[in-house]
Amino acid sequence: MSGSHTTKDVHAGHDHHHQVANFNSAFAIGIALNVVFVAIEAFYGLKINSLALLADAGHNLSDVLGLILAWGGVLASNLRPDVRHTYGWKRGTILAAFANALLLLVAMGSLAWEAIGRMSTPEPVHGITIMIVAGIGIFINTATALLFMRGRSSDLNIRAAFLHMAADALVSLGVVVVGALALWFGWNRLDSIASLLIAAVVLIGTWSLFKESLHLLFDGVPESVHLPAVRNYLESLPGVSHVHDLHIWALGTSQIAMTAHLVMPNGSSGDVFLEKVAETLHDTFEIEHPTIQIETKAVKYGCDFTENDLHKTIGVKPHDH
Repeated sequence: MSGSHTTKDVHAGHDHHHQVANFNSAFAIGIALNVVFVAIEAFYGLKINSLALLADAGHNLSDVLGLILAWGGVLASNLRPDVRHTYGWKRGTILAAFANALLLLVAMGSLAWEAIGRMSTPEPVHGITIMIVAGIGIFINTATALLFMRGRSSDLNIRAAFLHMAADALVSLGVVVVGALALWFGWNRLDSIASLLIAAVVLIGTWSLFKESLHLLFDGVPESVHLPAVRNYLESLPGVSHVHDLHIWALGTSQIAMTAHLVMPNGSSGDVFLEKVAETLHDTFEIEHPTIQIETKAVKYGCDFTENDLHKTIGVKPHDH
């Protein structure tokens, strides 16, 4: 670019893909176990007309979809970009998460509506059947959680799968308790109450997934990244007088990208400077694909989001372009 300033457009990315290929068998086994259990729960839930079992079956179906999405994210990260899809197919995981959340919201809403309708006309609860089926769920959910235990401390995607399955083992335990109380005390309304509680748990978790996936679809800043902290770091770099056109968004559910223009009147120290910045962005903020442009003076490129907008929304001190 000609004129009184110089620019250096550099993609300072690192190849920091999570190595989780060795969890392929864990995903396959976990999905297979949970598909079988969903079929068992749905069959007996319909056979004995138990909303508690049907609600838990819906919850475990969300586990299957969640495991598929997590596995899909691992597989998608291995697809290489091409001239038509320069970032690959990573955003497919966000779209899948959004569709999954939307379907679950509708399904759990329908179950909750049915449970409310049955409160006035409760039906007999087959306590023993509920306890046996839910007991199988405790075993399957615990076994699936154990498949991901060794990777929970090193990979966020694996940790999410582990925590999800461990929590579902507790939900199945709650269904066992409902069956026992219904058997011992004859509290038939507990089936509807348990259905509402299970639906509420799923809806709360699903609503969070829905909001986050919708947020990421519109290139929102991922929740794990605090944009003002990134800005403060970039502005603290030696020789940087100003930062503008800072954008952070998710490439998929597990990779974050960033672009930024750094105004450095005296120029930078070249690749050494950029490599250090990229390393810090990755290690501190989990940003894997930073693109940094160096300028000797601020040049506005028509970005609609101004520094004053940033000041109004998150309280960051504005700078002049």
